[in-house]
Amino acid sequence: MTPSKPAPAGPGVTPLGRRLLGRWWRRQSPARQDRFATLGPLVSVLLFLAAIISAFWYLRNEEIDREAEAVKRDTEIAQQQIRLRLIENQEQLVRMAREIVTRELEAPNFLAQAARFTADRPEILQLSWVGSDRRVRARQSAFSERELPPPPKPAPAGRFAARSAAQAAAASAAEAAALAAAAASRPSEADWAFIAARDVRQPIYSRPFKDPAGTMVFELHVPLLDRGSFSGALVVEYSIDVLLRHFVPAEVTSRHAIAVIDERERVIASSVTPMPGIVRAPALVNDVPLAPAANGLILRGTGYRTSVGLIGNTLFWMVVALSVLTVWMLLGTWRHMRRRSQIQSALVAETNFRRAMENSMLTGMRAMDLEGRVSYVNPAFCAMTGFTENELIGRLPPYPYWPHDRIDENSRLLQQELQGRSPAGGIEVKVMRKNGTLFDARMYVSPLVDARGHQTGWMTSMTNITEAKRIRDQLSASHERFTTVLEGLDAAVSVLSVQQGELLFANRSYRLWFGADARGHGLLASGAGPAVPFIAEPDDAVDGLSGLPTQELTSIGTNPREVYTHQLDKWFDVRSRYLQWTDGRLAQMLIATDITARRRAEEQASAQAEKAQVSSRLITMGEMASSVAHELNQPLTAITNYCSGMVSRVKAETIQQADLIAALEKTARQAERAGQIIHRIRAFVKKSEPQRQPAHAKDIVEDAVELASIELRRRNVAIHHYVAQRLPLLKCDPILIEQVLLNLLKNAAEAIDSAKLPAARRHIELRVIPRHTPEEGGVIEFSVTDMGPGLPDEVINRLYEAFFSTKAEGMGIGLSLCRSIVESHRGRIKAQNLYNGSSVAGCRFAFTLPVETSARHEETTLPPPPLNSRRTTVAPDADAPPAANTTP
Repeated sequence: MTPSKPAPAGPGVTPLGRRLLGRWWRRQSPARQDRFATLGPLVSVLLFLAAIISAFWYLRNEEIDREAEAVKRDTEIAQQQIRLRLIENQEQLVRMAREIVTRELEAPNFLAQAARFTADRPEILQLSWVGSDRRVRARQSAFSERELPPPPKPAPAGRFAARSAAQAAAASAAEAAALAAAAASRPSEADWAFIAARDVRQPIYSRPFKDPAGTMVFELHVPLLDRGSFSGALVVEYSIDVLLRHFVPAEVTSRHAIAVIDERERVIASSVTPMPGIVRAPALVNDVPLAPAANGLILRGTGYRTSVGLIGNTLFWMVVALSVLTVWMLLGTWRHMRRRSQIQSALVAETNFRRAMENSMLTGMRAMDLEGRVSYVNPAFCAMTGFTENELIGRLPPYPYWPHDRIDENSRLLQQELQGRSPAGGIEVKVMRKNGTLFDARMYVSPLVDARGHQTGWMTSMTNITEAKRIRDQLSASHERFTTVLEGLDAAVSVLSVQQGELLFANRSYRLWFGADARGHGLLASGAGPAVPFIAEPDDAVDGLSGLPTQELTSIGTNPREVYTHQLDKWFDVRSRYLQWTDGRLAQMLIATDITARRRAEEQASAQAEKAQVSSRLITMGEMASSVAHELNQPLTAITNYCSGMVSRVKAETIQQADLIAALEKTARQAERAGQIIHRIRAFVKKSEPQRQPAHAKDIVEDAVELASIELRRRNVAIHHYVAQRLPLLKCDPILIEQVLLNLLKNAAEAIDSAKLPAARRHIELRVIPRHTPEEGGVIEFSVTDMGPGLPDEVINRLYEAFFSTKAEGMGIGLSLCRSIVESHRGRIKAQNLYNGSSVAGCRFAFTLPVETSARHEETTLPPPPLNSRRTTVAPDADAPPAANTTP
């Protein structure tokens, strides 16, 4: 095809531009130059059609803009005429209101002046003079000469005068009924305008409403201000339709439709009467407010397009038809040229596609004829073997990439391939690279068919599987090692499918204990019986657990718990978690460890600990035996003395009945005292199972102090104890907590007594107060503080060790048991020295017990009192009877 010469450039193109355009044109191919030559006329026709359409569109828009400006101008003229009329009337009404306020105009004169005022103004339906109490003093209507309501209550001197009784009698009953009906039918818009005029003291226009006759009107309320106070208003009622008919110029209504609408787009009055059944959408609309003040009325001017639209223009359609015809002819020419280049384009595209596919493939491709001669190899095959395409094309067996020690085997496989008996899953072979190295490959064979349907050879695809085979072997070895480890575990490991209840895996220990079924897994999972397998619904064809949160279940950690099996008489520590099995199913894995020996050891340790606690209490009572005997001796001696005295006086007949009763009461009290001492001792040393129950800290402290006071009085040590008010209940074993307190008080008394301290330092302080710590939360703290010599640092570090004691005759189990008891109640115990400067001034033991939220009934709100207001028990001499607790 001969290249076309470029079209001559226009006069506006510079010589440099012409040279650049000519150089660009020469660089294009002949086919592209023909395409550009065909597209040039097509683009010219399209540009011509666009120019014609733009010209029509521009002229039409100019016409619409002129019509819109005319509508706006006529609407503003109508608005101006109506507003001037309303403003003129408002000024006259303001002047009339001023005359009424200055007493220059009374009711009869007002009616005459109102009649003259309304006679020249057809838009005014009525003019009313209304007092501050909303009663009409006088009214002039366009339909009656005079309408007056019944006279109001007499006003004080100097105010507006009401109508005389004669005038009121002259009003007919019909007029009164009409006025009452008018007042009753007055809408809320008039009330709103009256209230607004009274509040702002300015003329106010009301919103439109219907009067009793059904006419759409609005009112103007002009306030009457007498020396700054509101005394009424002049109310003018305007007819909207009359305003539109009389004050819109005739030349405006002849050109455009003028209408008054409200805020809801409802037409109140219009200069054009709408024809029923004809709906004509306005093309041009202009809205302006009607009254001088905003009252919701809008004056709308509407214009209609009269000229023919762009679509209905005949000249426009002729131009479009000629342009379409020209475009159709040019498109036909372009289609003919495209057919000439389709074969060449298809050939180039096919070649480029084949080359791109060959270069992008990682699978080696080899084609050979029916005799086994290599006719084609792709770059990937050459890259795998290391041989070039020239070295492989046309070669017959044996091929250069066959290993030398496998030529016979490869020849057999090639004959099998040429005969079409290759397996569908491919053949795994060894391939030798050009450098002599070997790699594993898998070959797939398919027949090569030409365009006529005849087989011309075989196409073989080869994939390097060396890395995949290595990973597969590693996975197989890893699986064997994993299975060996699981089979050698002493714990039972099992995996159960959640959907089907099928046992997916079980190691040797599981099979030894529970067999090869899923019942053992269900027994361990529930702790009561076998697990119930999940049964899918009949219509769940895709997922039996649709909607089950698999990700959330598999992310949950192990949930350890201890399960007892009756059939094996064993305890198992069971840990379970959900996981996704190799086939995607949701499964549950259990690991059950035999902890029977540990549980039995724990039970024996618990029993020994209980025996140690009872033994500690017995040892404590044994150490306090002499003190207890002396304590019991006092009430028994008193009982003996009282009985001997009463017997002597009864024999001498010198005792009165009242004295006898008093002596018997004292004897009973001493006997009751001895019984209480024995009861507390028996409760303290009684062997019983530890049991948690709600208990008051005050009761525990009182029992412990009562028991400890025996030892304290023997050692001449005083005790001061304070228990905060309104403490919450404790969930504990009272006897064990009492044992801890008694041990701490006894140790403090022994420390003070062994140090031979003076009387000023021979006292112990016991405090029970609530605490709140970030680590423990709400707790109750028991603290025992003595003024003894304190504890060395090395003793504090080993204080709670079993069988460690600083006493020569001590067993070293007291504080160890105390710590075990406190920690079993989820509390903490600690000891610290108290310092006065650099010297030790005493020692403080404190332990805390947590408070159950459910058992809390009242929070402590009062702070602990100072030391001088504590509840105090002083130990007197050994021979004196025990003193009662007193509160100073």
